[in-house]
Amino acid sequence: MLDLLLTRATVRTFDPAQPWAEAVGITDGRISYVGSAAEAPSARRTRDLDGALVTPGVIDSHNHLLLGFDADAVSLEGAETLEEVRRRIKELADRRPELDWICAENAVYSVVPGRRPNARDLDGLTDRPVFVTTYDQHSVWLNEAALRVLGISGEGIREGGDIPWGNPELDADGRPTGWVTDFYTSAMTTAGLAGLQRDIPMYSPDRRYRKFLSSLEMATATGITTVVEPQVPLAEVPLLERAIREGKLSSRVIAALFHPVDADDAFRRELRDAVDHGPSHDRLRLGPIKLYADDVIEPHTAWMLDDYANRPGHRGHPSAALGELTRIVTELDRLGFQTHTHATGDGGIRLALDAIEHAARANGTTDRRHGIVHVECLDPADLPRFRDLGVTAAMQPRHCSPDLVAGTWMENVGEQRWDRAWRFRSLMESGAHVALSSDWQVGEMDPVVGFYSALTRAGLDGSDAWTPAECLTLDQALRGYTAEGAWAWHAEHELGVIRPGALADLVAWSGNLYDHEQDPAALLEHRAALTLVGGEVVHDADIDPAPVPVYGGQSHCSAHDSHAPAEG
Repeated sequence: MLDLLLTRATVRTFDPAQPWAEAVGITDGRISYVGSAAEAPSARRTRDLDGALVTPGVIDSHNHLLLGFDADAVSLEGAETLEEVRRRIKELADRRPELDWICAENAVYSVVPGRRPNARDLDGLTDRPVFVTTYDQHSVWLNEAALRVLGISGEGIREGGDIPWGNPELDADGRPTGWVTDFYTSAMTTAGLAGLQRDIPMYSPDRRYRKFLSSLEMATATGITTVVEPQVPLAEVPLLERAIREGKLSSRVIAALFHPVDADDAFRRELRDAVDHGPSHDRLRLGPIKLYADDVIEPHTAWMLDDYANRPGHRGHPSAALGELTRIVTELDRLGFQTHTHATGDGGIRLALDAIEHAARANGTTDRRHGIVHVECLDPADLPRFRDLGVTAAMQPRHCSPDLVAGTWMENVGEQRWDRAWRFRSLMESGAHVALSSDWQVGEMDPVVGFYSALTRAGLDGSDAWTPAECLTLDQALRGYTAEGAWAWHAEHELGVIRPGALADLVAWSGNLYDHEQDPAALLEHRAALTLVGGEVVHDADIDPAPVPVYGGQSHCSAHDSHAPAEG
């Protein structure tokens, strides 16, 4: 007898032997029946889904659980003007006089037209230090009080030493502007994290843990059954172990351990030891290694093959000296590691591909399934290399929405290179593996936002569709969030597919999403109705309904509505 039967459903299995079904049976945490509703075995519990779509559970291959939203910070999601940014920061400062620091998250780069924000833009809001992260976590914006408290001098360094979590910019007169670049690549090093925990209350272990749990709750409520946390410092592995002890891992977590570009062989031995002797749990896996080939395009710090369109003579920079990434990837590959390398510019992507190609040739390894994350601006010559090298493109449909990239990304890259932007369809049709993801909190976590963005390449209000030749079908998008994610992490036999013997990681949606392929905006009205991990119901909207999300520049995260106007 089955433990649970999901019946009268529209089941998209992604199993070539049986692509569609009406019912799924579960026994002992695994799928034991896939077929017609009429022929299904009896079950202890039955759920009639009235035609709703059932798919494999979503595998979010790049989701920063440890970032989350902070209950003691203010979200700037949807704040597109300096006036609105100032209003929200002042409201928090006035409402929370006990806070030593006023922290804000998710600022957009274009909030001040024609230039980057600076400390003077935050004058008059509070006499306390203000710390603002951009939506991509790669830059920080400080006010004058923060510069004083941190001791950032005219040389852009802290009195007594460098700022370990970023590079403060200076103006033409050598004074700090309040803008800090290369934040996330520095912040998650051992020294960077220690500096943040010393300087900024938002990075205390307890607050990071609370954000991690909040993000996990959101994941299961949106149909995500496996999350790849793409940047875990070794110092924060204990937070994951704490979640295991407290029984809080409602989704499976694959933790990519962060490797700074200047780390040595001793550090790589620490990584190997952490993976080999780390916590053993069916919902936690340590092991992929996070690297950086370059930074990001918006502040002109990604590595480009040619000059930025609006900054002649400037191409950004790689994250390490040329040749160093190849050396690191080759050594990690030799040690048995799979890598997960951030690369956004076409130069950064080529560096990563070259490094992976050299590693396989030098070590004689095959099927390592190294991944390159973001793949935002892809030179045509490099597109077939993903298929040829067996490299996963871990990409985020929401990132190409014009409401996120107009005014910064588009202008920096230039219209002549827009046809290189987020080439989901071209990569898939070339035979490459494309694993889709949210990059929460850079983009909204809810997969339905990713489905909509993949189908439209438009803003969440339906306007300004961009580079539509790279739009996906709904089936391609669902495959990218399920079967392709499973393949990327060597889990295609157990996850990302609905067939007997596979793990019962499933999501039942609130309707048949395929009914809305010709009207993608209607997808945003749907949600995950039922989420199962290993056959366990971890989210049931009938029992614990979440508030209906709101999209189109507003917060989708009900847990943080008090910090957003009436995301990542």
